[in-house]
Amino acid sequence: MSFSRAHPSPRYTELVALYRQMHVDGERFLGRAPEDTFPGSALLPQVKRIKRMIVAAKAQNLLDYGCGKGRQYDLRNVNVKGEGTWESVQDYWDVDFVHCYDPSYQPFSELPTGAFDGVICTDVLEHCPEQDIDWIVGELFSYATRFVFANVACYPAEKRLPNGENAHITLRSVAWWEGVFRAAAARKPGVAWECWLTEHAEGRLVETSVRG
Repeated sequence: MSFSRAHPSPRYTELVALYRQMHVDGERFLGRAPEDTFPGSALLPQVKRIKRMIVAAKAQNLLDYGCGKGRQYDLRNVNVKGEGTWESVQDYWDVDFVHCYDPSYQPFSELPTGAFDGVICTDVLEHCPEQDIDWIVGELFSYATRFVFANVACYPAEKRLPNGENAHITLRSVAWWEGVFRAAAARKPGVAWECWLTEHAEGRLVETSVRG
C-alpha cells in the first residue's frame, strides 16, 4: 500500500501521538524533563553546513521541518566555531525568517502553506516509519524552491518511546537514503539538496554526505 500526507500509515499516526506524549511528559527512559525533550538542539551542529547552502542559494526564508520545541531559535550569543559569536542562529544565517513545523508539538503542529527558499530537516527522518519516508521526503522538496538540507542517524538512539521502543524507527544504509533523496529530487528539478548520514563504524561515528 502506498501512503501519503492525505493517507499516512497507521504507524505514522501512532508515532505522532507518542511523540506528543513525550513533549508533555518528557523522556522517562533517560529521565529527561519535558523542557529537555526534543528542544531542537540537534540543529546546532548543522548550522555551518546549512549556512553554506543559504549563501549558495541566496535564500531569505526557511522552513524547519520537524523543529521540536523550536528553542534553537531562542538561543542568544550563539558561538559558531571558527566564525565568532552571533546574536542568534537566524542572525548567523542572515535570513528574514524561519518557519517552524513539527506535527508532534502543538504550537507548531499546523501544516505549513506556501513555499520556502530552503527546507531544513535535522534529526527527524530516522524517527519516521519506513513506509512513510517516501512521501515525507517528497514533502520536504514540495515546500522548497531552492534547496533541501537534512541529516539522518543510521544507528539506534539513546532515547526510548513511551512504549519502550527505540526512538530511531527507521535504520537504513547510506545507499538506501541516497536513493530516497535522489528519487524525490528527480520530481523537483532545480532544487539543490544535501543530506548528511551518520553511521557507527569500528566503534566511532562516521559521517557521509550525499547531494545533488
